[in-house]
Amino acid sequence: MTAATFWDLMKRNVSSRSPSASSTSSTRKMSPGLKSDSVRSDSVDIQTDAPAAVHCTDYRPSWSDVVVVGAGPSGLMLASVFPDNLVRFGIKVDIVDNRPDRTSTGRADGIQPKTIETLRQMRLAEPLLRKGVKVYDIAFWRSTLKESLHRTGREIHYPPIIDVLDPYILLVHQGMVESLFIADLKERGVEVKRNTAFVDFDYTPEKARPLQVTCKVNVDQAKKCLGTRYLVGCDGAHSQVRKSLPDSRPVGASYDAIWGVLDGQIDTDFPDLWSKAIVYSEEAGSILMIPRERNLTRLYIELKADTREGTSRDELSQGYVMQRAQEILDPYFIRWKTVEWFGRYQIGQRVATRFTDDANRVFIAGDASHTHSPKSAQGMNTSMQDTWNLAWKLNFAVRGLAKPALLATYEQERKKIAEDLINFDFEHANAFTVGDSVALVQNFRKNIAFISGVGAIYDYNVLNVPSKGNGLGSLTPGCLPPPAKVTRFVDANPVDIQTDIPALGQFRIYFFTHNVHAAKPFLDIVCNFHLSQSCYVGRITVAGNASYTIQPPLAAPHDQFVCPERYTPVSGIFTYAIVTDMPRNEVEIADLPSVLRDSRWTFYLDDVPDLDTRKQTCIDKWLGGLSEGEIAVVNIRPDGYVGCLRRWPAGNKECGLSAVQWMDDYYEAFLSDG
Repeated sequence: MTAATFWDLMKRNVSSRSPSASSTSSTRKMSPGLKSDSVRSDSVDIQTDAPAAVHCTDYRPSWSDVVVVGAGPSGLMLASVFPDNLVRFGIKVDIVDNRPDRTSTGRADGIQPKTIETLRQMRLAEPLLRKGVKVYDIAFWRSTLKESLHRTGREIHYPPIIDVLDPYILLVHQGMVESLFIADLKERGVEVKRNTAFVDFDYTPEKARPLQVTCKVNVDQAKKCLGTRYLVGCDGAHSQVRKSLPDSRPVGASYDAIWGVLDGQIDTDFPDLWSKAIVYSEEAGSILMIPRERNLTRLYIELKADTREGTSRDELSQGYVMQRAQEILDPYFIRWKTVEWFGRYQIGQRVATRFTDDANRVFIAGDASHTHSPKSAQGMNTSMQDTWNLAWKLNFAVRGLAKPALLATYEQERKKIAEDLINFDFEHANAFTVGDSVALVQNFRKNIAFISGVGAIYDYNVLNVPSKGNGLGSLTPGCLPPPAKVTRFVDANPVDIQTDIPALGQFRIYFFTHNVHAAKPFLDIVCNFHLSQSCYVGRITVAGNASYTIQPPLAAPHDQFVCPERYTPVSGIFTYAIVTDMPRNEVEIADLPSVLRDSRWTFYLDDVPDLDTRKQTCIDKWLGGLSEGEIAVVNIRPDGYVGCLRRWPAGNKECGLSAVQWMDDYYEAFLSDG
């Protein structure tokens, strides 16, 4: 099968998937019982009354592979736009949300370096980078009973101790992120089913659709049943899916302090308006000030219990919060020209006891599984990374290519990250509340890699396997590879190797060698086995290609610019790449075995260390160098994490056979060859 046919013949016509009437409804009216409130944040959802048990009154068939509850960033990330996510890969998804429309104001607004890098890999970063505000520094201010408000210091937001392509936080409105996802869904003929509230689910004896999901729909609150294989709750801090999940409950604590949030254009003589600023008044409380797109500024304003004089949360008006901001910033003045959004929230740091059921059929993600303070811009990023982790695993599971061990890794990996986040946030919120700028800086520096997203580390499991070759470079199973620059051989373009291959739901297998000619026997053995059914990896390729032929990807016009056929000439499951530091005039594509010849867009020369963030070659940075004649193989997961790596002392056939067996052992632990 040629590169052109693998994708071109598999793409379905979008017109064959016309959205249902409920998904195209233009009604803006909120259904009775589906409560809305302007007081929302990225870490706190609005409590709704738990619906009573219902019986479906609409028996028209509605079947899907996955039902996603919640159309915020985490739910849309799971369902939509990214190339390795569900709709793009031909998985039939129903997305339900109890809101009449997407987020238009307020809520989350910070995108961390790792998420920016992920968006780059998805070819989606540019619109947000053009419209957003980049914050490179943090200013600290303090006043006491004896000292007027003054700047106590300034810190680089992402100092060079962490290795990232984008050393800043990008401030864009959550609705802008949601719009990217929603637009991609519409291009593929899929729309969010609005005014649709999840009620409950039941297990059924049907093998094809083992779950029945019950919803309330539209203004008449009709009961609708959806048959599905998997259910994912991305429905916020008061998640009804979590409440329906056996033995899953949020565990943690809340603070007495209430915070007001204001988005608007302001007039002030405060000098650090366009930096991220943390302002502490011993008498009046604290403010976190963050610049936003369109000349907006967000203020998080602390409303201490001992200064509220018995005022209830509902009585803390917008005017009251504005007055408190003026008191904290005194002697500087602050006036609002416009107010786009106002809200209140109480900090709660909680992690759900379970992220999935025993059968790994029902999952929760995002705020449904963990909540925390929003002041370190972790909510939207962590939530999107939750479903980024889950999406490719569900893709394999729906296609019958996953063993149970694969889906089990979702809770193993993301629950750990949620717990790491809560531990960091506890220290961060405490230091913020008492205005301890020294403790804030120390906590920030200690956790800087984690905050940026590149330091979110998974423990060893079936996906993250230590082996020979660990510890010599930057690559560690369960960790993200650092950025590295190489030259793409086919067109001489310098590229970032970790983002150059688009995320197509595939594992990436990288071969590293100093000399392609000397490594030829090794490469021939591995590639020839992987083209046959005499090894496990080869059989997975056959099973995967058959699955994508039966259930092909959904096409959209902009896919032609991603050119997925460049990266899938051999397999729908694996993308092959080779990296060498040979001089360009000493090697040709024709010198490679057929698998790597067909994969010409992933043939890289390691010859541009001057363009690297650390002025290192990729081989030195990722592997700590290679000995003469040594060959390394690195398996990168579809979500960009290192799965496993190993070195062999020579490029002979014996080492090649060892590599074939090693890769078979790795993939056989969690993938099924049918």
